[in-house]
Amino acid sequence: MPKGGRKGGHKGRARQYTSPEEISAQLQAEKQKAREEEEQGEEGGDGAAGDPKKEKKSLDSDESEDEEDDYQQKRKGVEGLIDIENPNRVAQTTKKVTQLDLDGPKELSRREREEIEKQKAKERYMKMHLAEKTEQAKADLARLAIIRKQREEAARKKEEERKAKDDAALSG
Repeated sequence: MPKGGRKGGHKGRARQYTSPEEISAQLQAEKQKAREEEEQGEEGGDGAAGDPKKEKKSLDSDESEDEEDDYQQKRKGVEGLIDIENPNRVAQTTKKVTQLDLDGPKELSRREREEIEKQKAKERYMKMHLAEKTEQAKADLARLAIIRKQREEAARKKEEERKAKDDAALSG
C-alpha cells in the first residue's frame, strides 16, 4: 500500500509507461501521414508542378499558420474524430477598427431602455406636478390651504387675547 493510505490507480490495472523512443516514433508516423495526405490533396487538384499551396503558405506564412493553429486548438476531445456542425454555435469574428460601424444606431440593452424610460417618466411627472395637474399636487395644495386657514385663525385669536389683556391692564 502506498503512503498516506491511498490506493494506487484503478483496481487490478498495471501501470503502463511509454518510452521516449515510442513517443518519437508516434510523432514521426503522424508527420509522415500528414505529408502523405497533403501530397494526395495536391495531386487530386490541378496537378501543377510548382506546388501552389506551398508557395501561398510561404507568402502568407503569418496568417495561414495562425489560422491552422486556431483550428487545431478549437478541435478538442471527440471533435478531432467526428466532424460536428452545430448551427447554434456562433463563431466569433474579430473586426478591424476600420470595419467598426460607429455612425449606425446603437442597440440598447433591455435594462438601459427601461432605465431611460423610467427617467423620462419621472421628468414628465415632475412637469405635471409643477403645473399642479397631478392628484398629489392637488392634495398638497388643499392641505396647504387648510393649514393657512388654521394659522390665520390662530393669529387672529392671539391678537384678540392680547387686546383683551391690554384692555384689562388699562381699565384695571
